[in-house]
Amino acid sequence: MSERVVECRGVVRTYQDDAVPVYALRGVDIDVGRGEFVSLAGPSGSGKTTLLNVISGLDRADEGTVEVDGVDLRTLNETELSDLRLRKMGFVFQSYNLIPVLSARENVEFIMQLQGVGAAERAQRAEAALADLGLEDMSDRRPGEMSGGQQQRVAVARAIVTHPAVLLADEPSANLDSGTTEELSQVLVRLNEEQGVTIVTATHDPMVMQYAKRQIKLRDGQIVEDSAAVAA
Repeated sequence: MSERVVECRGVVRTYQDDAVPVYALRGVDIDVGRGEFVSLAGPSGSGKTTLLNVISGLDRADEGTVEVDGVDLRTLNETELSDLRLRKMGFVFQSYNLIPVLSARENVEFIMQLQGVGAAERAQRAEAALADLGLEDMSDRRPGEMSGGQQQRVAVARAIVTHPAVLLADEPSANLDSGTTEELSQVLVRLNEEQGVTIVTATHDPMVMQYAKRQIKLRDGQIVEDSAAVAA
């Protein structure tokens, strides 16, 4: 495997249900190498979204270790975790999470503004990212003036414009029709193959799964199949 971007060892995550612990993850081990395109697959309740949240630090593991780009998340406080997400991770959600009052370009610029990137560079990089995703004519439109597929591509542009170590996508095709899902999948493949973007997506959509070069299937909080192990 190439240099590891994500490394999980013995990850356990539980939730309380009427004071009874419910295991969302049961001792998960996973490595993701730089430049991989990985899908976390499984039915609802399998643990795939929880695993994505633990990798991002949005959820804390109860047991085990999680490292992202060489940083052990256990050593970070909440402020440091937020900074790590800002500097090292890009996010794409099923609900797009765009700011309604901002244009497409301003939405893409937003993370760079938080990073302290200057206005001229922000604008240039945002326009380039939108053009790369076929949205050069949409830069001044607000989310309400775009289709679901266009909004999701803006979200992808926002996620990658800072060149994160890893792009995390949670059910990115959930609100898209099959044709738009195909377009989004092709965008992810191109980003992975042409720009070397490391992608980890949680999905139950077979169309998205088939484009990932590695599939990890979860059931009841455990990995039951990893195509990398099969290939090895």
